[in-house]
Amino acid sequence: MSEATKLNDDEAKLAELGYKQELSRTWSGFSNFAISFSIISILAGCFTTFYFGWNNGGPIAIAIGWPVIAIFILLIGFCMSELVSAYPTSGGIYWWASKLGGVKAGYYTGWLNLAGLVAIVASVAYGAATFFDYAMSRFSESWAAGYSLERVFVIFVVILVFVSVVNIFSSQLLAIFNNISVWWHVAGASFVVIVLVFFLKEGATHWDIGNVFFGEVNNTGGLYGGETGGPGFWFYVLPLGFLLTQYTITGYDASAHLSEETQGAANGAAKGIWRSIFYSAIGGWILLLAFLFAVQDPQAVSAGGGGVQVIFDQALTPAMSGTVLMVATIGQLFCTTACLTSASRMLFAFSRDGAVPGAKYWSRLNRSKTPVMAVIAVAVVGFILTLPALWKVNIGTDDAPIYSVTAFFAIVSIGVIGLYLAFAIPIFYRWKVGSAFKQGSWNLGSKWKWMAPLAVLEIVITSVFFILPLYPAGAPGFMRGLLGSPSEAEVAFDWKFVNYAPIVLGALLIALWIGWHLSAKKWFTGPKTTIDLPAGMSSADEIALEHEGKGIHQPPGTQSV
Repeated sequence: MSEATKLNDDEAKLAELGYKQELSRTWSGFSNFAISFSIISILAGCFTTFYFGWNNGGPIAIAIGWPVIAIFILLIGFCMSELVSAYPTSGGIYWWASKLGGVKAGYYTGWLNLAGLVAIVASVAYGAATFFDYAMSRFSESWAAGYSLERVFVIFVVILVFVSVVNIFSSQLLAIFNNISVWWHVAGASFVVIVLVFFLKEGATHWDIGNVFFGEVNNTGGLYGGETGGPGFWFYVLPLGFLLTQYTITGYDASAHLSEETQGAANGAAKGIWRSIFYSAIGGWILLLAFLFAVQDPQAVSAGGGGVQVIFDQALTPAMSGTVLMVATIGQLFCTTACLTSASRMLFAFSRDGAVPGAKYWSRLNRSKTPVMAVIAVAVVGFILTLPALWKVNIGTDDAPIYSVTAFFAIVSIGVIGLYLAFAIPIFYRWKVGSAFKQGSWNLGSKWKWMAPLAVLEIVITSVFFILPLYPAGAPGFMRGLLGSPSEAEVAFDWKFVNYAPIVLGALLIALWIGWHLSAKKWFTGPKTTIDLPAGMSSADEIALEHEGKGIHQPPGTQSV
């Protein structure tokens, strides 16, 4: 019997793509779904970025905006599910872009994906630290009195260390951890909804349905004069609020990054992507509606910065408010762990192909077949990226708590833009390749013809909004009139209000452009094989594309949507 015939289906498919089985393939299809569901984490995004939606548009941006944007994200997920079914490798998005669009496309995609994943790790870990602090403040008056950004940052560092240690253990332990996470998210979100529906404190009532679905808020500190009508509100302020949805429902590419550790990956990883989006969208919408119905005083919510914890304090007793916040915090810890797993696998795969400085370290596996150095590297860079969170910025009224809101928004924007631009590149090239693309066992049939361009368009529009100024004080002078904002004479420009996402992403793109033309294009060749392909087996390039005119071969038993 030849060596090739000894391979199981997953190993044979991986061998076709040019890789030997190095990572431990112990994850079930449910575990694969679980990690993307954990990273999306409605107990993280719906809580930590609720104020984006409230301040930029208000309830209408949340109750109506969430399902609308979720539909577009599901289309993106469907396109990615088809790609991972054809190419189930840890490199995921980067690998797809390389094989469909060439080495240069893969180079940019890999770095954007990696930058986005690291930013997501940082943002979720910082959000968990913030909500842990909120929860403890409801249980202890002395803790509440000692609030400081420095204390939150120390908690953030402790969380990074904790999730790094968890990630350094075996892949099988991580799979169990993520399986538990799914049930925590389901039970935790259900608990929060039940509390907000049936256990409001004495005297509290539920908001009326008209305000929940159609209430409008412009709490941007002066953009378009704070008005809740007119073109400026509908086409600038309101779309900023959609970051709540776009940020929460992201990170589902983890199913692709963990495909080399998943059994039956061609189907399991594909289903993991779209199912995690679908179920998170439904659960998140129910959770957000429960938040909105629990509002007692909308003006006080705005004065408190639009944070969901203000709503809990209005509607619940301090003990119950603290319990709800702690349930969310634990969910965010699960989410941070899963985010770090996904980011470290991407760094491992990208380094395996020699694309990252110090690649031999980041692609090194320990005895448990875990990329330990990649885990540590992601945590350290996430720490550095979050340092501006120590910069104090007030939102709401002058006596509202001090938050690092601008830094947090910027980190979130970097994560969202980096990830979604990375998603857009292979989706675009898959659409460009057309019927020459050899579909896997899970595919879109012919629906890719309209899904792919619509997905790319949504990503481009979203990315533009997330690099725009949030406040008049953070807008350069030449943009003041354009944004309907006060002049510089009325509102002084202050760097602490600047959305630094375009600065970081712009610097990254410039560095990548310089690095490519001065060096990388001379030595970077894209995905490298780690196995000699058995005789008669197609190369990865031949699998990726067939010459125009030959059509596509769809294996029997394929699934379409």
